[in-house]
Amino acid sequence: MRAGLTRGLLFGGVIALIGVNGGLAATMPEFEGKEIDSDVNIGYGINLSDVNADGKRDILLVDKNTIAWYQNPTWKKHVIAKDLTERDHVCIAARDINADDHPEVAIGAQWKPWDTVNSGAIFYLKPPQNRTKLWEPMPLPNDPVIHRMRWVRKDRNEYFLVPVPLHGLGNEDGQGAGVRILAYQKPDDPRATWTIELVNGDYHMTHNIDPVQWDDDITEEILLASREGLFLFDRSSTGWEETQFIANDGEEGGFPGASEIRLGRLPENKRFLASVEPFHGHQVVTYTAPEAGEEFWERKVVDDSLKAGHAVACGDFMDAGYDQLVVGWRDENADGKVGIKLYVPGPDGKQWRRSWVDNDQMACEDVRLADLNDDGKLDIVASGRATHNLKIYWNKG
Repeated sequence: MRAGLTRGLLFGGVIALIGVNGGLAATMPEFEGKEIDSDVNIGYGINLSDVNADGKRDILLVDKNTIAWYQNPTWKKHVIAKDLTERDHVCIAARDINADDHPEVAIGAQWKPWDTVNSGAIFYLKPPQNRTKLWEPMPLPNDPVIHRMRWVRKDRNEYFLVPVPLHGLGNEDGQGAGVRILAYQKPDDPRATWTIELVNGDYHMTHNIDPVQWDDDITEEILLASREGLFLFDRSSTGWEETQFIANDGEEGGFPGASEIRLGRLPENKRFLASVEPFHGHQVVTYTAPEAGEEFWERKVVDDSLKAGHAVACGDFMDAGYDQLVVGWRDENADGKVGIKLYVPGPDGKQWRRSWVDNDQMACEDVRLADLNDDGKLDIVASGRATHNLKIYWNKG
């Protein structure tokens, strides 16, 4: 059993433990952890969606050999796919893309990151009438080393499935061809041919993406974390246009690469980007919009005490009108701990306060946010690799 949850606050590099009635405690949300599965193999990916259309968000988990959903509020586990490939299942996308109150589910599998030629698989899962039973897997064309995937809005009633490989075809150590990021459009009959278009094919070690609403059109944009930098792809009538957020001249001491990316809101509705750097790295990093006359976004190292940072999410747990940042890591750090922390920004995103969400009971592989009990407060769901668990962290305000 790992050490129990402690509460602390770190500001400007100084840690202050806070009692229940401590002066700053009222400004920081408190979380109560509930383990709903202690037999997770790896817990590669989580999605939160209303699988059975009862108005409650359920938890979907892609694990090494199974795909399952946990029914809200009992959290009963329903396995809907298993052993689809010889190698691991690795990622999941679930979203209601046709307004029928049920999510469409796709997964990536055959995870073998060192095989950049023959690995990888994509399946669309067609549900039976009883969604607690096994779903029918329908294979789709794929590039090697599929690692992440998300549904991305194309138009009001149209979506892309965007699977993202970790490496390009035939790559060795991240060198060689760029990763092909492809956008698949589902036909009415999922057995028919899916239309596929190229988003981008230039970058390497593209670990994660985040669909976002960046501008005022209906189409969602795609944020990408890669070895070369952080990028935004925006679809126009002439193709996918690219925005680069950070300078990367390739020189020693430059950008170290990133493996996670999320978009958050600061006070006054200013944006920030959050990442983990370098790849599977030890740093929580944020970027804020450039000052007048500057080209690239300003980098801020918020925390450098992680090891194998692997999960990032942004959301407003405090009903503050701006986002806080949640980051989890999966390997024991210099203090011998794994866990999840919450980071609260100052007005301009230059300073951040820290507190524990889970202190050493969650070797965090993935994290997602939603109000799971309809109390108006955002909760956290996380899966643990070495800890083999799935937990809800109830927001107690």
